[in-house]
Amino acid sequence: MKYFSLFLIGIAVIAVAYVLFFNSPNKITNYPSDGTTIVAFGDSLVEGVGSSAGNDFVSVLERELGEPIVNLGVRGDTTTDALLRLDQVLSEDPKIVMVLLGGNDYLQQIPKAETFANLNQIVTTIHDSGAVVILLGVRGGLLRDEYQGDYQDLAQSLDTAYVPNVLDGLFGNSSLMSDAVHPNDAGYQIIADKVEPVLRELLQ
Repeated sequence: MKYFSLFLIGIAVIAVAYVLFFNSPNKITNYPSDGTTIVAFGDSLVEGVGSSAGNDFVSVLERELGEPIVNLGVRGDTTTDALLRLDQVLSEDPKIVMVLLGGNDYLQQIPKAETFANLNQIVTTIHDSGAVVILLGVRGGLLRDEYQGDYQDLAQSLDTAYVPNVLDGLFGNSSLMSDAVHPNDAGYQIIADKVEPVLRELLQ
């Protein structure tokens, strides 16, 4: 029993070391970056549709971190639309870019392969500018998540920081949603709480 307990402790130590090593900012492309701004790039979830003024998750992060964040969220954007305005991101001399896209691709039934090829190009282009990327995942579907694993695979293949499915726990909860797809103030606070520790670590 003693040796079995020691074996379990050893496994636990290895597991913790693995998590710390592979999730360290030092494994993230371009960390630390020489850029000067934090940018949030995406669709209506970044814009803050459904929130009251100043209570979208980007504004909440600004207050919690005491850092200005450029909000480049546009309602209705697909990954194809976002590709066409990448120059807006690059013109900000970004240090860190939060990328939150894909939900509208699902709603418009854009093939998943196209969605993630576009996301790959978006992230790669931002990386080429010297910025760090935080990839924010979303659920692809109401009954079944068509994107499960795809965001994580992309984050791992391109060495980005990653926050899985920012809408997890919000869908179907009327106290957290303003409509079927957009959070309310309370829901956006939860998204900010998920993103904040990742962004804070990259700012150190």
